[in-house]
Amino acid sequence: MYDIAVIGAGPAGATLARLVGRKYKVLLLDRRELVGTGDGYYEKCCGGLIAPDAQYMLAKLGLGVPKEILVGPQLFTVRTIDIQNSIERYYQRHYINIDRERFDRWLVSLIPSSVDIRCGALFKKYLIENKIIKVSFKHKGKEYTEDVRYLVGADGAFSTLRRQMVPGLFQKTYISVQEWFKASQNQPFFSAIFDNDISDFYSWTIPKEDCILVGATVLLNENAGQRFNLLKERLVKRGYELQESMKKNGAFILRPQNIKQVFIGNDNIAFIGEAAGWISPTSAEGLSYAFRSAVALSKSIQQDPENLIREYHKNTRGLGMNIIIKNLKSPFMYNQYLRKAVMKTGLLSMDIYE
Repeated sequence: MYDIAVIGAGPAGATLARLVGRKYKVLLLDRRELVGTGDGYYEKCCGGLIAPDAQYMLAKLGLGVPKEILVGPQLFTVRTIDIQNSIERYYQRHYINIDRERFDRWLVSLIPSSVDIRCGALFKKYLIENKIIKVSFKHKGKEYTEDVRYLVGADGAFSTLRRQMVPGLFQKTYISVQEWFKASQNQPFFSAIFDNDISDFYSWTIPKEDCILVGATVLLNENAGQRFNLLKERLVKRGYELQESMKKNGAFILRPQNIKQVFIGNDNIAFIGEAAGWISPTSAEGLSYAFRSAVALSKSIQQDPENLIREYHKNTRGLGMNIIIKNLKSPFMYNQYLRKAVMKTGLLSMDIYE
């Protein structure tokens, strides 16, 4: 029997497994091949930027990003483009530009050898019998069932475990679409594009060595492909070179409209990272929330495992307040008229010398 089973070996799941793996018997499942060279069949749809909040958490975890994970250029500027209001501004903000696949593999490599890591594993369902959780999953073509005391969902926005427990928690579900293009231009900034014709969220461009990544977050069932093509058309008119497509991927993404949509779990089943709804409702930044929720749950497990969810709730009060504050800030970013008023002032913006 395992003490803890963690579904998902992304930043949240890998961090939790690392923090509790020496004291408890842990099973870690992920459908991706994150140990060794892997097959790269599944790839996380992510911009691959470590924002300041996530940098702070890496510092608190005592971690420094290895050079082989970094990709150029390193970014110090956000180019903000408001299509409807025809306003463009530049703001200073420092991001660490990374290869997200290598980043996830690095985090998994830090997990103690005592943790049982099953890559290429697909979680199917769970069943509770006499307070013991039976976890069923498929691994390398075979079906398995393992007994565990605590089960943790760290399997992202489309969490199978969360949807089994609380279906329909998020009324608004988004899909993030990204496409990589060969680029010869020097675009040393992260572009954030606000365009109501594409989404009530935002779109982006991120340079990655000799490529440029174009992405958009669109409400599910709102013609994501058509809206993404419109984004590319408008970027081309602004001088972006988007000719040779390299690859394209997509993923579900959450946007908690209020703190009640964050689901941390029940009894001896808990959720961390985006599986719980821990993600910025303004920027969709998720790494800092992944790290913070993993740390909070690891403390809860070690402090009072018999009252896990109560303890976890206490340890995530700061995260919950963060979600509330971000939602209060949201209208100033996503209401066309409030955004215009803010950007017109030029507050905190800077000039670019070319």
